Amino acid sequence: MSAETIRIESLSKNYKVGHEIVRALRSVSLTIKKNEYVALMGPSGSGKSTLMNVLGCLDTPTSGSYYLNSKDVSKLSDNELADIRNREIGFVFQTFNLLPRSTALDNVALPLIYGGQTKQARRERALEVLDMVGLSDRTHHRPNELSGGQRQRVAMARALVCNPSIILADEPTGNLDSKTSIEIMGLLQDIHTAGNTIILVTHEEDIALHAHRIIRLRDGQVESDVVNENVVTMENHTTNAG
Repeated sequence: MSAETIRIESLSKNYKVGHEIVRALRSVSLTIKKNEYVALMGPSGSGKSTLMNVLGCLDTPTSGSYYLNSKDVSKLSDNELADIRNREIGFVFQTFNLLPRSTALDNVALPLIYGGQTKQARRERALEVLDMVGLSDRTHHRPNELSGGQRQRVAMARALVCNPSIILADEPTGNLDSKTSIEIMGLLQDIHTAGNTIILVTHEEDIALHAHRIIRLRDGQVESDVVNENVVTMENHTTNAG
């Protein structure tokens, strides 16, 4: 049985908007095991973005508990959360979030600065992960010299550079055409096969089908949590194309 990576218990998140309290998450409980590949889905206002922010240690719950690799992170300070984010979680965003004036190599090496590694060690590790995502020939290109798919690969290399246990991908194909989307989903599949836990936030059904488990939220609660019996893999795409 795989060890659990994430466990949340009776987790709620409220926001004050004017004089009203918005209950973004309502007593959500779930467990995600090590090396699971999970898609979080739901309409706008369902709570999926709030849940992603809590899982990514970007926000703290109003009540309830969040255990990440057996550590209760729901009560940690901002500095402690930042340290966990840097070590345990790799983020991939729809808008890439790359520094425009920095090369692919420097963008990827950036998270390692906070870990106190030497410049040489940072460079070697950044080159290693850029090679993993198929961009060893683009290390000195800036974002505006790269295609959308290449920029997302740089973002994925940056997410992997600190050897995180979890990759949190928020609409990673939202700004990409369908051919490039398939390539990026293939890369996520490879990352999952290599041992990472992946949490994919998406509103696209065809993208969610790459995950092995699909959790749907509505009105701040888990509406359904099912095993995906028809996982889409790159082998499926190759067969369909042929």
